[in-house]
Amino acid sequence: MRLPKPFYRLPLRFDVERLRAEVAALPAEAWARHPNDIKGNSAARLISVDGGENDDVNGRMQATAHLQQSPYIRQILASFGVVWSRSRLLRLAPGATVPEHADINYHWFTRVRLHIPIVTRPEVRFYCSDQVVHMAAGEAWLFDNWRSHRVENFTPDERIHLVADTSGSAHFWQLVAQSDNPAAQVRTVSYVADRQASPLMERAKLAPVMTPGEIDFLILDLRSELVARENLPNSHARLVRYHAMLEALCKDWRQLYALYGGDPQGWPEFTNLRDGIRNASRELSEGLVMRTNGVGVHQVLEGRVLRAMLSLPQQAASTAAPARPTRARAPTIEAPIFIVSAPRSGSTLLFETLAASSQLCTVGGEAHWLVEGIEGLRPGAPGIDSNRLSAEHATDAIAEDIRQEILSHLRDHTGQPLSEPGQRRFLEKTPKNSLRIPFFNRIFPDARFVFLWRDPRENISSIMEAWRSGQWRTYPKLEGFDGPWSMLLPPGWRDMNGRPLAEIAAWQWERTNAQILDDLQPLGPERWAVVQYANLLRDPAGTIGKLCEFLHLPVDSALADRLSAPLPSSRYTLTAPAADKWRTNEAQIAPVLPSVQVTWDKLIALR
Repeated sequence: MRLPKPFYRLPLRFDVERLRAEVAALPAEAWARHPNDIKGNSAARLISVDGGENDDVNGRMQATAHLQQSPYIRQILASFGVVWSRSRLLRLAPGATVPEHADINYHWFTRVRLHIPIVTRPEVRFYCSDQVVHMAAGEAWLFDNWRSHRVENFTPDERIHLVADTSGSAHFWQLVAQSDNPAAQVRTVSYVADRQASPLMERAKLAPVMTPGEIDFLILDLRSELVARENLPNSHARLVRYHAMLEALCKDWRQLYALYGGDPQGWPEFTNLRDGIRNASRELSEGLVMRTNGVGVHQVLEGRVLRAMLSLPQQAASTAAPARPTRARAPTIEAPIFIVSAPRSGSTLLFETLAASSQLCTVGGEAHWLVEGIEGLRPGAPGIDSNRLSAEHATDAIAEDIRQEILSHLRDHTGQPLSEPGQRRFLEKTPKNSLRIPFFNRIFPDARFVFLWRDPRENISSIMEAWRSGQWRTYPKLEGFDGPWSMLLPPGWRDMNGRPLAEIAAWQWERTNAQILDDLQPLGPERWAVVQYANLLRDPAGTIGKLCEFLHLPVDSALADRLSAPLPSSRYTLTAPAADKWRTNEAQIAPVLPSVQVTWDKLIALR
């Protein structure tokens, strides 16, 4: 359900300790993988279709055994006086995220999701559109899930929320309206011993054939959001054709409904009409998106209308006349480009410069979640002691997960979401992945690697400043290291415990660059290129031009515009660039330079 603003905190409070006790009492087998298989996400079902272990949203909702044994959660849900749809406990593992997305399916057209945090930390962040909040334990929140949103739990503890879906009564929405009133009285919903509460639950199911009135309503709302991406050729004509297709759907559906109603005799014709529109939408929808969240129009039409307009028995659906064959193909990621470097080497500047090219696509920035969203690949998992991953870690299942995660987060050079790369090459830059070259080489055997390195004196100084700032703390607590750890984690990090900061920074520089050299050497010369940071600053156009030649990437007008002016500071610049800025740390750096000399000499020798 679209809402006027991103977040609403309701004037309600709940007994956190009682909630945590009920969550702790659930058996381990109550927790299942997230229905979308998001890494580090799991759920315990409370209200589901027929009370079973499923995540369906079409059917008679009933309490699961887990809700039956949780009296306070039942009391909380019953206290709202609304009818609940699918409801669960959602758990986010330490270091895990909910990737950015928008909820576009039919289920969400008339429903919102209530969040009641149970286990959380102040560092957990919930992003919606351009706003970010921390939902504190015991509070009640709504958010506009039509907008793009994501969650980050970069803490050492898991996060658990009670989440429940409802369309809400008039009284419920009056309560929501009070979230704008700072003088609203906050009501505490306390646990009442021996009170047996029974929340109201949905019973209605989707009709086998959706009525024309509802089709009109859904399509009207979709059309109100439909826009073309900026710089899309012939955008007006494309919009006109797509609007005409949607109008035709509404008219033809109404005619069929007038002829058959919901009679099974008409089901094959309804099915053919739906599938014909599906194929037409695939052909006409390129570059057309939703204004608010940037999601492609075909994806929204599919999830919000096409999948819901017919809810036929499986046997009936399978006997319908075959639809026209589709020309859709599975998207692929061909010859991706990975920037590898030690931390604070200028990789963000190089990434942001290359990403200006319309020939490239990205996931929007550093993708720490891409690997560490997989629980078995995070430091601390069996056999994983650092950020180092080998080819053996890239099993077929993990490789497919990585590819699908990338495909589901693609953005073009303007930041707009993409449904597939098309003719674009994928560009990636996450410093931790510099320790995972064999891992990604196995997943993408045609990948190209761009090795960026920086003078160790400058680089070590920048690493030291990053540690001091506290802005790059990647691991708040490591067994065997006193205090939080910043940036990437090479093998052997325990040896750094208690060492001076300059020594740790020098060790990170040396270990990362040495590992990159070792991993790139077995690859053929056509697979990797070297860029020196000083050259990028001195001659950005010449340096990028040579790099693009190596990558077989044309310097298009968008990239040329970027290179026509001095390169701006990257988004992660800590202090303004200045010549010899490293000398502020020279007294600490000078004694550690001998430890990096061998690797430094190898880098200088590279051509």
